[in-house]
Amino acid sequence: MSAASISPSTMFIWIALAMFAVASAKGANAETTPDMAKLTPENAALAARALDFMDKMNDIYFDAADRLNGDQNRIEEQFIDNDSGTWDTKVARGPVMEKAGRILTVVKKPTFQPESLWTRYFVMTVHPKTPLVGIMQASLIIQFYPDGTSALMGVIDVMVTAMSQEDLDEIKRAVEVVYQAHGVDGEKHRRKACEASPDQNHTYHRRSACVGGGFFGREMMSVNEENFNFYTEAYQTFVEAYLNVLERRKDDTYTEDDLAAQDAMRKNWFEDRLFVDPNTTQFTPYETWSLYSLPPTVKF
Repeated sequence: MSAASISPSTMFIWIALAMFAVASAKGANAETTPDMAKLTPENAALAARALDFMDKMNDIYFDAADRLNGDQNRIEEQFIDNDSGTWDTKVARGPVMEKAGRILTVVKKPTFQPESLWTRYFVMTVHPKTPLVGIMQASLIIQFYPDGTSALMGVIDVMVTAMSQEDLDEIKRAVEVVYQAHGVDGEKHRRKACEASPDQNHTYHRRSACVGGGFFGREMMSVNEENFNFYTEAYQTFVEAYLNVLERRKDDTYTEDDLAAQDAMRKNWFEDRLFVDPNTTQFTPYETWSLYSLPPTVKF
């Protein structure tokens, strides 16, 4: 049925049902957004849960920055709104989480992705001060399309550095518990976290540790109850396991070789952002992706 063939009364009922489903899923204080009115009641409820989850992770993330950085924690915020989308950016800086960025994107006019009815792109990137812990990337993308399909995408992983195998294995085991609980092949998604797509520049593609998982490319998950529960649980488990490792290693001694490994990792991450990742190369404004994503220093 096309939008033009829907009567005003039917449209009103559809919107009311969507808003009721959202409220039922989240309670009396349910947050809704105007673009949820385009969704079915079931999808509107999932969209509302996604916003709740992003708020929850935002709190976990910046509470950790405040705790680890202490009274030296500094916050920067930026909001950009143009014809292509909106970008809500927040960054913490300090002596432990040297730079911890978060972005929440709403796409209005996509450049490399299909048109969507509702989309949110949520990313957290940590650049620790210590070279003994690698860069963390945790992204969550949810999209509902006009043809009734949907996609749940993202990546959760750590970049290669002077990080010990013991610490990498700890994060891997934590996420693997979630994979097994949901009957998901963890090894397949760990491989995806490290693979560049055929059209990407392999020379500058980020070098991941492959302990989390990649959820892009073919056979992407649709947005339904089971997939949503699985990925949000894996996402939170990964982030908390990473933060636990960072807290434990923040004061450990390190060598010049460890610092050289960190410099190489940061340079590789910069190159990936500049030449490879479609979000930074084709869509997000430079002043935004450089703020939330780039390392505090890059050496050449």
